[in-house]
Amino acid sequence: MIIESAVVALSAFVAVIALLFLLIGKFKWHVFLSLLIPIVLMGLVTGKNINAFIKAFETGFGKTVQSIAVVIVLGSIIAEALKNTGGIEKITLTMIKWVGEKRMPLALTLTGFVIGIAIFSDIGYVILNPLVHSAAIKVGTNMSVMATGLVGAMQLTHAMVPPTPGPLAAAALVKADVGKIIVFGSIACLVGSLAGWVYAQIVGPRVPSPPSKEFLGQSFAEKGMEAELPTTAAAYAPILIPLILIAGQSVASFALPKESFLRLALTYLGWPVVALSIGVWLAYRNTKGEQKKKQNSEWIENALRTSAMIIVVTGLGGSLSEILKGTPAVDLIAKSVAQTGVPAIFLPFVLGVIGNMITGSTTVGVITAGSLVAPMLGTLNLSPEAAMLAGAAGSVIIKYVNSSYFWVCTSLSKMELKSALISYGGVTLVGGIFSMIAVYVMWLMHLI
Repeated sequence: MIIESAVVALSAFVAVIALLFLLIGKFKWHVFLSLLIPIVLMGLVTGKNINAFIKAFETGFGKTVQSIAVVIVLGSIIAEALKNTGGIEKITLTMIKWVGEKRMPLALTLTGFVIGIAIFSDIGYVILNPLVHSAAIKVGTNMSVMATGLVGAMQLTHAMVPPTPGPLAAAALVKADVGKIIVFGSIACLVGSLAGWVYAQIVGPRVPSPPSKEFLGQSFAEKGMEAELPTTAAAYAPILIPLILIAGQSVASFALPKESFLRLALTYLGWPVVALSIGVWLAYRNTKGEQKKKQNSEWIENALRTSAMIIVVTGLGGSLSEILKGTPAVDLIAKSVAQTGVPAIFLPFVLGVIGNMITGSTTVGVITAGSLVAPMLGTLNLSPEAAMLAGAAGSVIIKYVNSSYFWVCTSLSKMELKSALISYGGVTLVGGIFSMIAVYVMWLMHLI
């Protein structure tokens, strides 16, 4: 063991977490240094076991990064392509067509549910903001009614459904089946998204939040750009095909015999590296003209910059998990949770809530929850999928003034702070709670 004394181990565990949140929340340090320094300082209490500490750090970092690095980069490239080829706009237009303009808030909520799977939430809102304002003016409603469901839904799938970096990283930390995470995470997010839409319809009309005329004429629909956008199939394919392939691999693993050629084929095609490479190819097929010059340089460089921080931070999360495995603190905490009688699945949920509310970052919240709960899964008798989804649901609660996503949505929607706290803080609370209820029910049914 790295640390043999339970008291010392537990004290070190608490100190690491407290220092991590202090450096991020109060001193505003970058999450990389905020996570690295407490882990390194933890080595001071290892005494003669310093070699075991170093080995655990390197092993945890290496194992975690090797399983996610390429996949996260590929997912980021797909996001860049969707952003630059009009895929997001086309998905929005088709969703409005299917649901109907009279139900525009629901159409935007479902749009957020889809695009949050592939891109960062703040980027999605920046792209869609002009449409949201013009739609609110056209329908004769306010921004709280029109935008709140969209804001909540994008955050949910961004937190819970791969291939966005946060859920991919958390799945790697707890060694969860990505295919199962996609299937059951999507179910939980749909429940949470619809709950957020209902919240917006009930609370929104009472929230002062007029749309702004300054955005009129800026949306793609008003510019008459539909002809330049990809086809419906081409817009959805880079998101849905990889998800289907990865989920298909999980289904094949228990539904088909090991010797089956179909199972072998689906195993290869559903390997996230292959599935997302296909997604990149499908996304690149939508490029036109000058875009082709950027797809092999600018898009990939942007994707690498986006991915680097997530990969390294997740690696440090893996190091922390590996170090904690060698301490008696893990069993002590897990047994204490069991003795309270509270279902074990609520531990990662609470860790996700704490991580997000202190740091303001959903990604940091879900990674923190995954890092801390991973060594405890055996003692808690909790599946990796249940732990990851519970932590992810918690990491959405609540978006408020310390969140960059909150400020992007607030400033672009031209809301007063009080209105934004009620609308966007409220919908992330409602969405996270209802998603967690769905996760809890699936856990009780032994689906995860």
